Amino acid sequence: MTDPISDADRLTGTLDLALERLERARPFAKARHQRPVLDVVARLMALPGGPEALYARAERMDAAGLFTGSDWAVPTALLPQLSAQTLESEDRMLAALEMASLMRFLAVATGEGHHSVLQQEYARHFLTQVLALNLPRFFEFSDEASRAAGERSALVSRVLRFIAERVGLRDVLGVMVAEIWRILEQRPVQMAPVKDMVTQIAVALNRQGSEPGSERLGAERLVSALFGPTAETLDDPGLAAYRARLDTLDDAGLSREAMGFARSMHDTGLVSDYHVAFLLWALDYPDRPLVPEAMGLGSTGLDCWRHYRGLIEELIRVAVTPASSQALYGLAMLLDRGVLHHAPIPGALKRLLRLELAPAVRDRIALGFGAEAPAETHLAAGAVEVIGLPLGVGQGANPTCQSARAISMWALNDPDYLLHLVVQAAEAETVLMEFEGRPIDAAGLPAGLAGFGPIDADPISVLLIPHLDRVYAEMGRLCAGRAGDPHRWVNPEFHGWWVARDCAVAVDVGTGLLDDYDRFVARFHESYHPAHNGDRPLIHPQPAGIAFTDATGAFVGWHAITILRVAPGRAGEMRVYFYNPNNDSGQDWGCGVQVTTGGNGERHGEGSLEFERFASRLYLFHEERLRPAGSAPVPQEAIARVRGMAVESWAAGRVPQEADGGLPA
Repeated sequence: MTDPISDADRLTGTLDLALERLERARPFAKARHQRPVLDVVARLMALPGGPEALYARAERMDAAGLFTGSDWAVPTALLPQLSAQTLESEDRMLAALEMASLMRFLAVATGEGHHSVLQQEYARHFLTQVLALNLPRFFEFSDEASRAAGERSALVSRVLRFIAERVGLRDVLGVMVAEIWRILEQRPVQMAPVKDMVTQIAVALNRQGSEPGSERLGAERLVSALFGPTAETLDDPGLAAYRARLDTLDDAGLSREAMGFARSMHDTGLVSDYHVAFLLWALDYPDRPLVPEAMGLGSTGLDCWRHYRGLIEELIRVAVTPASSQALYGLAMLLDRGVLHHAPIPGALKRLLRLELAPAVRDRIALGFGAEAPAETHLAAGAVEVIGLPLGVGQGANPTCQSARAISMWALNDPDYLLHLVVQAAEAETVLMEFEGRPIDAAGLPAGLAGFGPIDADPISVLLIPHLDRVYAEMGRLCAGRAGDPHRWVNPEFHGWWVARDCAVAVDVGTGLLDDYDRFVARFHESYHPAHNGDRPLIHPQPAGIAFTDATGAFVGWHAITILRVAPGRAGEMRVYFYNPNNDSGQDWGCGVQVTTGGNGERHGEGSLEFERFASRLYLFHEERLRPAGSAPVPQEAIARVRGMAVESWAAGRVPQEADGGLPA
């Protein structure tokens, strides 16, 4: 295998030769010599060490005439909102031009380069806007569009981090802080990206400082949540020194520390390593029950603590370590959900703590989470986090929305079944399920879309998704030849008995064209809208499929979500609240359809849309066969509004009378 570093060195030499030819070329011949330079830039930008090489040659590339005759010739005419999209373009030459241009801006912004019309402050401001406009990419919270782009999206993230390391994060501090708080509001299970960003903010504040104001206040709140959430940790003394301080505190001081940790954790969702150190120390403190106080338990959680104290203490000792600190918050939420009062759960958790992991499972967990803590610790931590925060499960940068959704649904609605599957996968390296009475063993099936599974997800997903993906694909194969969408049969068998057996689909599977769409919209109102279903609430979460669209309203692909509830928002409008296995539910689906995750009555982990806007992106849902007639007919104007929004976006070209065969579904 070729060393990537040597590849970068070799291509750098090739780039220098190509630049020499471009420099010597007459003005009328520049275009002929630009392409070889861009070809090398396109290959170099994706390699370790490549951006550094391009940054070092940015001024030379500009002076040689690389941008002559292109839209990039006048840098002050460029728009920062287009940079990331162009860098992600399938056209390698366009992407290479954008990369070279960004390196030109970066060289000027840092003072390493000069340009006749590009001033240092302007270049810095431009790059600040690029970073601020692309924070979701910078945070690496994927959506369907970025997953579809694959490696190109990953390249954008690497380039943005490269720029941020040299420009600094001070200028985008306010935007970054707001973005972190927005993501924390959703309480994802995987907090590592957020913690990394908070750490970078802490370093930036320490080195550069910032102006007083709300941005600095919000940043300092985040930093203190990790590095100084209590009176005794304000100076970030280090874990060893903090443990020594605990031995000198009286009961009032210890109680103050416990409450400070609990308040910070529940306010942000972040768990400090100092919090872990305190909790483990408190387990052995004889005179005061500091543990429930430090976890900030409510009345239900306290009741669980009183009934199952021994089991909870064992879970803490196994699952909560500095390498798995977020398990502390997951466990607190598990207790406050009252899950331990579900009869099978205490025994299922005890069984989890006594697993004999298969060697391959141990290796895979270590690959994903390191060897700082045993695989058993990571698995127990993952279990309490997923069950405590079922709406925080994310699919990572993987095409596994179906399996991630299933894990979330089981954690929310049937956690003992989820733990049953965890035991199978951990000890036997397989999952056994049934489809219409036919047994399915994941071990004997070919790999699905997930391949051998993700490693950028929570431990439970890392363990289960390779097996679930195979089983789901096999269920689909068993439906081959049946008329209609296979989800009609697969979803109830895969997820559980509570999934309604009737299924409505907006498109004809064979042609991809809309199929009696007006009736589809009416059925959704009659099944889920309180004004049209007899005011019957949704009892169990229901799987559904959306036509995922990007910020322009263009169709990206089909995507699995869970409908959680339908209820009035704060302004009185009827809204659909749903779970999206994407790592970030707050997305712009184009044409005015903007998903919110806060401010409209959302609970942690929920996204929401007004009922009609949600319906305009829906393509599949489940409904009960037996239901009373709706309390009011669905107005034709409501159906027309939904249809208009659909045809304006994903359904463009799918209307039968306007299409000549339609798009593939």
